[in-house]
Formats: sequence, C-alpha cells, structure tokens
Amino acid sequence: MDKLFSEEKFDAVIHFAGFKAVGESVEKPLEYYDNNFCGSVILLETMRKHNCYSLVFSSSCTVYGMVEKTPITEDFALAAYSPYGRTKLFQEDMFRDVAVSDPKWRIMLLRYFNPVGAHPSGDIGEHPVGIPNNLMPYIQQVALGQREFLRVFGGDYATPDGTCIRDYIHVMDLAEGHVSAVQQVVDNDKMGCKAVNLGTGRGTSVLEMIKAFEENSGAKVPYRIVDRRAGDTVAVWAATELAERELGWKAKYDVADMCRDQWRWAQKYPKGYDTPVDKKK
Repeated sequence: MDKLFSEEKFDAVIHFAGFKAVGESVEKPLEYYDNNFCGSVILLETMRKHNCYSLVFSSSCTVYGMVEKTPITEDFALAAYSPYGRTKLFQEDMFRDVAVSDPKWRIMLLRYFNPVGAHPSGDIGEHPVGIPNNLMPYIQQVALGQREFLRVFGGDYATPDGTCIRDYIHVMDLAEGHVSAVQQVVDNDKMGCKAVNLGTGRGTSVLEMIKAFEENSGAKVPYRIVDRRAGDTVAVWAATELAERELGWKAKYDVADMCRDQWRWAQKYPKGYDTPVDKKK
C-alpha cells in the first residue's frame, strides 16, 4: 500500500474492502478483526504518511444493532451483535477519534442498508462464493433452478405478511451516493467525521421481494417458511433526510428496477464471473 501511495497522488480514498458475512464472522472472529479493523489502521497510517486525509468509508446499518423503531436516523444509539458488526462499529469509532485528533481529516461514514441489483447492462453484478448470505442472490439462484427453493426465516413476525422487512437499495443508487460523498470530503474542509445513511426510506418484506422478482423476471421462486433465524431484526429502513440535505442525494431506483437488473445479470451470467465467455460475439 505504501508503494502505491508513493507512486500516485490521491485526493481521496473510498474504503470498500472488508469481510462481510455475519455468520462467518462468528466462526472466524480473529480473521474479521485482523482484516477489517487492522486493515483500516494500516490504511489510515499510510494515508497520513502521504498527506491524504479525505476518506469515504463503507459502513453498515448493522452498527444500529437491534432497533425497535423505524425509520432509523443517524443519531440512533449504536450497538453491534456480531464480530462483523463490531468491526464496523470499531472502525467508525477509530475514524471519529482520528478526526478529533487532527482537523485535516475529512471522513464520511456511509451506512448502507441492503444493496441489491446489478448494472443495468447486466454485465456487472454480484458473484457470491458458496451459499449466498444475502436474499437477492439466493432468490436469483432459485429462479435459475440452481437451488430447489428459498428458505424464508420466520413467517410470524409483527409485519403485514409475517416476514422481515428491509430497506433494499439499488447498487447504482449506492454508487451515486459515493460520488456525492467524495465530492463532500474533497470540498468541505470543515467535514470532520460524519455518518450518513444510504437507503431508500422504504421497507420491503421478504415475500414482497419474492413477488416483485417473479413479476419482473417471469421466473418462479419456490419458497418455504422455516423457523426464525437468531439475531434477525423485524423491520429496518432508513431515514434519508440527512443524505438529501448533506449530499444532495436521493435514491432513484425502485424494487422493480432492482429485480429487472438482477435478472438481466443472471440471464447473461448464470454462473457469475465463472460463466464461459462466447468469443464469437
């Protein structure tokens, strides 16, 4: 990393890197702390050495813990219930501390909700390794016939259809949010360290997402309701006013767009980036 910073002059850094599976983090906590937290320490040390003080960090709504009300605003109490969540929260704490210690730092913490979808071209998408940990790639694999059915964890929650509700955000909206955040950290010398939610402000249940995917793909997604999964929050969606005010950003894509773009990616690359390339095209 030091070599890279020695060869190029960077105005800002977008820090996407990190392990992100909650279940895996419980099995491999040391690997998560080493990669996520210690990796960020090294990044900050290298940035400081090379006089680069502008950073946009990929955080997560997991830092809010088990919330009891929605929408979630940035001033909610912070908590974490898994090694993965704690690595995100510890990194946020570190970024806040360094920003207090030196006013040259300008750090934007982007708290993602649930990114889904693919590039509208269908040429860039998610490539899960092994069994997907997130809903949308699992739905995709069931729709492609690669898995028999989708397990829906819990059908007796206090929601309209009994399934958990999440705030799904299109990856293209997420990308635009990063562009706006970089502009802020480069231009605003009074930034300090600030956290901003990136979500749509709308909740979608698991069954609603299944229905939307079927309607926008024409494929069937068989599912079975199974027991609740430990640690799942009932309903989570973002308050988006701060992002609109601070970044001039607002999500444009809806759930139908997310499903259509995900299916376009799935049809073109059913095995993700392992799909053989047709060299005749």
